[in-house]
Amino acid sequence: MSDDRDILADIGRLVQEEEQLRAQRTGQGLDPNATARLQQVEEHLDQCWDLLRQRRAHEEFGLDPDNTAARPTDVVENYEQ
Repeated sequence: MSDDRDILADIGRLVQEEEQLRAQRTGQGLDPNATARLQQVEEHLDQCWDLLRQRRAHEEFGLDPDNTAARPTDVVENYEQ
């Protein structure tokens, strides 16, 4: 089971990759594979942030944060802001 540090490390790596892909898209453009990868990175980032929020909510209310799990992409991507 991941802890908050692992999730934050994943977020850091994904943000770095996202920034590189976005810079490449602005400069020379992205090929279809890189475009698909950017979408995957963005979706995985949303899942990581959601999982981190779940874990912190569990901790806040005295529940075991290890009883959380990443939700499917289609669930996380359809949250209303």
